[in-house]
Amino acid sequence: MDVSFQLYSAREHTSWADTFALLAKLGYTQVEGFGGVYQNVEETRDLMAANGLTMPSGHFFPISQFEDNFDTTIATAKTLGIKKLFCPAPEDDLRNGGDLAAWVDLGQRLETAAKRVQDAGLSFGWHNHHWEFIALPDGEIPMQVILDTAPSIEWEMDVAWVVRGGADPMSWIDSYKDRITAAHVKDIATEGECEDEDGWADVGHGTMDWASLTTALRGAGVSLFVMEHDKPSDTPRFAERSIATFKTF
Repeated sequence: MDVSFQLYSAREHTSWADTFALLAKLGYTQVEGFGGVYQNVEETRDLMAANGLTMPSGHFFPISQFEDNFDTTIATAKTLGIKKLFCPAPEDDLRNGGDLAAWVDLGQRLETAAKRVQDAGLSFGWHNHHWEFIALPDGEIPMQVILDTAPSIEWEMDVAWVVRGGADPMSWIDSYKDRITAAHVKDIATEGECEDEDGWADVGHGTMDWASLTTALRGAGVSLFVMEHDKPSDTPRFAERSIATFKTF
């Protein structure tokens, strides 16, 4: 089973060379990129090759990376072999709620970006946090606004953030199974635990029912599963425990 690792989780680890070697040793075959490994794409490409890793997906932030910086974004993706490009978060003004018009505008920008990326021979999608599931004053759910306004985009579902947004991931998987093409796999700690890690836990060591969630996501056709922890206190521990757990599903 190919298991991917979001490199953002290792941003405070010793070095990228050490990180790639560790992941390969633990059995990872894929990684997911983010801005921190795009500064020297040739070095990143060479480190992946030396450790038998590929990068089928990558995060590019903010949305302007697909507007003002489009050519560089596509060049980065093609150098690293990225096939799925995801915008991972809204800009700051929408993190405090925003209004319906602002979310619709974001959706329209995402739809335009999707067309451009697809014309370049790659795929484009959105990666959620919790903000997208917090109802707007008129009751609209931003995630639904995005998916409805940008019908061409894929969805990389960060399931734990769906839960933190107060939504039921199983319901969203059922409703949007044709849009979800990748999933972030991370866990939420029992209340009062892992406070130094912002309440996140290693996969299988928290409260998420990942056995059932993985079954549902696979049933929806998802094959790209990306291990992630937003603030691990021990990157090797997280990486090792998470892949070990995930391979039991």
